[in-house]
Amino acid sequence: MPRSVNSVASKKRRKKILKQTKGNFGSRKNVFTVAKNTLEKGLGYAYRDRKKKKGSFRSLWIQRINAGVRQYDMSYSEFIGKLNRKGIALNRKTLADLAMNHLEAFKAIVDKVK
Repeated sequence: MPRSVNSVASKKRRKKILKQTKGNFGSRKNVFTVAKNTLEKGLGYAYRDRKKKKGSFRSLWIQRINAGVRQYDMSYSEFIGKLNRKGIALNRKTLADLAMNHLEAFKAIVDKVK
């Protein structure tokens, strides 16, 4: 009996990978073995950088809060410490938005903390 190979599934698997590497340069888009390595590397970077994105946004929010608080003669760490002592539970994303777009509301929070 001849050996059975499932060429339909093999071709489907290869086409799926080549479709995902569309847009890459040179043989990275059309040579299966190279494309597979490129795709695995790219997916690894994507996973890693989804995690890094959260940290970089947090640091951006901290910079914005710090800039907003400096206008009222406070440092960021001082402000956050007093905020926690007063029991005001606002996250950094919200505070940064208030510092950038709603100055009166941010000033009210700073005055309450002082």
